[in-house]
Amino acid sequence: MVADAAVAPVEVIEGPSRGLQVRAWLARRSEAFLIPVGAALAGFVLFGLFLAALGKSPLQFVDIVYRGGFGSPFALGNSLQRAAPLLFAALCVALPARLGLVVIGGEGAIVLGGLGAAAAAQPLAALPPALAIPLMALAAALVGAVWIGAVGFLQAYRGVNATIASLLLSYIAIALSNHLIEGWLRDPASLNKPSTLPVGDAFMLAPMPGIGVHWGLGVGVLSCLVAYVLMDRTTLGFAARIAGGNVRAAQIQGLPVGRLIVGFTALGGAFAALAGFFEVVAVQGTANGTLAAGYGYTGILVAFLARQNPIAIMPVAFLLGGIEASSGLIQRRMQLPDATVLVLEGLLFLVVLASETLYGRLHLFSPHLWATKRAVAALPAGAPA
Repeated sequence: MVADAAVAPVEVIEGPSRGLQVRAWLARRSEAFLIPVGAALAGFVLFGLFLAALGKSPLQFVDIVYRGGFGSPFALGNSLQRAAPLLFAALCVALPARLGLVVIGGEGAIVLGGLGAAAAAQPLAALPPALAIPLMALAAALVGAVWIGAVGFLQAYRGVNATIASLLLSYIAIALSNHLIEGWLRDPASLNKPSTLPVGDAFMLAPMPGIGVHWGLGVGVLSCLVAYVLMDRTTLGFAARIAGGNVRAAQIQGLPVGRLIVGFTALGGAFAALAGFFEVVAVQGTANGTLAAGYGYTGILVAFLARQNPIAIMPVAFLLGGIEASSGLIQRRMQLPDATVLVLEGLLFLVVLASETLYGRLHLFSPHLWATKRAVAALPAGAPA
């Protein structure tokens, strides 16, 4: 009897079917797409109710946004031009977010990046543009990297909250920039609108051929692609995701968590500073107070709507760029304040933050639901579920 029991056949339960595996994969991927899209739609609905309470037509608002941001070649070009700095500003949020940090100081890096590029143009004036312009971009990126990298250093080695530190440093950066523009770096000829000396026509970038948008858009798209490869296709990005998921586990595995935090925050700051660089060398020709245009704050919304995915940042930035491009038309046609678009962005941000509580809670997207179905499918015929 003992021998018979020892050689009794063991029933093998086969793994899940291919169909269930595909459905589980789709469920996990759909969650990251459908929840932010649903949150954005909910934000637009709330904004529509806000307009209706003011006696304005939500349908007219949608029509004006379409015509002002996407309805003509000129509108598309304007939207793309406004989307360019949003790409860089969103990367400043998205890269540190993979390490669990919420950095919201991109506005300060944008302003200092533009100021650094304008200041570097004067000592580089004797160089050919092909050499001077990259050096100006490098100067801007270094300023932004140092400024936002300091946020990572304070978080990693002094325990200072990155969100608070980045916000406060952003205010300091804007104040410092205004002080320098109105003081040491001021062009004596700028009377009513203080600004630095012009970078010069030779150092101004021409638009990209065919679309009439400055090269910041192309470099911004390329930066998003590079950031995606870095975060999702390299061991460095994998290490950053581990540190963001569980710092203690990353330290036990010997990962340099502190250097990762400083490195990725510095890289995010460098990207944000490039937005200021292109505003100077492709749009304004000088650094002035208009560098603080709010792109850094809108970039926070772009990053959160895109779930910190560099690929998703591109269409989201284009959408919000189009909405902002139509703000003037909204003001004229609907007799609404220009800040109405900021109300929409604020509602979107609140709803997106609230939607964060839904991840992992909806059975439709929960891997546990598919795990249960796989277990039931693996049971022998007639066995209780």
